Amino acid sequence: MSSNGTATGPSIKTGRSAVYTKGGVVSSQSSMAATTGVRVLSEGGNAFDAAIAMAAVEAVTCPMWCGIGGEPFIIMFEAKTGKVYGLNGSGKAPMAVDRDYYVSRGYKTMPRTGPHSAAIPGEIDSYYVIQKNFGTMPVARLLEYAIEYAENGFVLSKHLGDIFTNSRDALSEFSDTAAIFTRYGAALGPGDVLVNKNLANTLKTVAAQGPDVFYRGEIAKEMVRALRAAGSLYTEEEFAQYRTDLYESPISTTYRGHTVYETNPPSQGLILLEMLNIMEGFDLAGMGFYSADAVHAMVEAKKLAYADRNAYMGDPEFVNSPTSELVSKEFGEMRRREISMDKTVGNVEAGPLGAIMAGGDDTTYFCVVDGEGNAVSMIHSLSDGFGSRFVAGSTGVLLNNRIGRGFSLVEGHPNVIEPGKKTMHTLNAFMVMKDDKPYIVAGTPGGDRQVAWNAQMITNVIDYGMGAQEALEAPCWNSWPGTDPSNIDDLPVLELEPGMSGEELAKLGAKGHTIKHIDVRPGSTKLILIDPETGVRMGAADPRTDGHAAGI
Repeated sequence: MSSNGTATGPSIKTGRSAVYTKGGVVSSQSSMAATTGVRVLSEGGNAFDAAIAMAAVEAVTCPMWCGIGGEPFIIMFEAKTGKVYGLNGSGKAPMAVDRDYYVSRGYKTMPRTGPHSAAIPGEIDSYYVIQKNFGTMPVARLLEYAIEYAENGFVLSKHLGDIFTNSRDALSEFSDTAAIFTRYGAALGPGDVLVNKNLANTLKTVAAQGPDVFYRGEIAKEMVRALRAAGSLYTEEEFAQYRTDLYESPISTTYRGHTVYETNPPSQGLILLEMLNIMEGFDLAGMGFYSADAVHAMVEAKKLAYADRNAYMGDPEFVNSPTSELVSKEFGEMRRREISMDKTVGNVEAGPLGAIMAGGDDTTYFCVVDGEGNAVSMIHSLSDGFGSRFVAGSTGVLLNNRIGRGFSLVEGHPNVIEPGKKTMHTLNAFMVMKDDKPYIVAGTPGGDRQVAWNAQMITNVIDYGMGAQEALEAPCWNSWPGTDPSNIDDLPVLELEPGMSGEELAKLGAKGHTIKHIDVRPGSTKLILIDPETGVRMGAADPRTDGHAAGI
């Protein structure tokens, strides 16, 4: 049953069943993290406690996607107050670098790997910010699960093992990385045990001494030493100044009577909100699921929203970003008028600012809901697979490459690198509310694909009446390019999973889309759906890759 009362949606054959419970429920990329989450909930912890423990376990057991050398973006609902919060755990560029620093050394784009690509990681600080404001258990206790997996090792699944096997050359680039993530230069594979005792020691030190040791103590000193020895210009003072940003009332819009919350810039979550505002003017349910018209309308909406992000958005401390205007209903209506249902357009231009208002931002994601109704939607990442590929000395911490992947070197661009600036992020987490309570808690890894897949999860539930597991396993699309500076000028391509009829495919082709057929998309969506009438929670995990939902 969908939220608007329609009884049935399209028939989606699923590979697994959703988890049903009236208690707590979790969904994670890592089965070990999901198990940890339900253990914490079973021991009396709340959703925020479970989120900290799950994030730390994912940081150990999903090292190609996330880690304590990475950055989180989070949406949280606190049941006792009814308030929604956002958290930004991204890091700044070094004060000693700017565009000219790299251009003068012959770079046309930012270095994608190595010490110059890393941002100061916010993961550890975010754990303590969450605990201080919402948690009931000490972080030291919640880190015990991750410490055990780091110290004693965990077995690589078929999926993870294949990634390690295919990444041997990348993991051999830096000696401290190779010492952990290869076996004397040979690739790890499925069934191998990965141990990271240096990371275990770092986590033990953090558990004993708190976040200060990571940003202002011995761990920070070792990370900075290793970075500078390899050419980075970060200083101990810059690590010491790091602060996580926790804020109330994240950016939001409404979609067919539901309120959708997203993470604030420099997350590019605003693109999802703009896209939904544009999509709301189309009868997607009437067009039919995965039909040529429905996919066309959503793809064109995505192109418009991405063009606006690319043209206008940067670190709000550096750029006067027009977030409120871009996520307004009026701006969405104006942009929707540019869509022709008969034909696609190529690379589109950004919408004009002021025309409306003058008249009147690789990865892993997990979600948690507890028995009291607290909810956490969390995405955290190293950016590319294995991030910068650079382990910071003896800490065992694999650093992200967000600066290398995210910043532009185009002079005058709102996202050009500047001293102390944060890059715009593909990372975004969302939560959909119905009658001021969580209804859909969901998200996905996938870089620039995230927004398109998140929009499809929302419309699968709200427009097409799908259940939790069906909404994740339904065939989906993605279009390129997005916001990545390395491919932003590529010609448009529409990727489709199997499931669209030949007749509808022909219609899409007639509209001018260049179609690329893919067998399975690479994402790993997670979703918790809460029945607003009964309070039953349905936890779902995408079977396309590793993933696990569990409840108590």
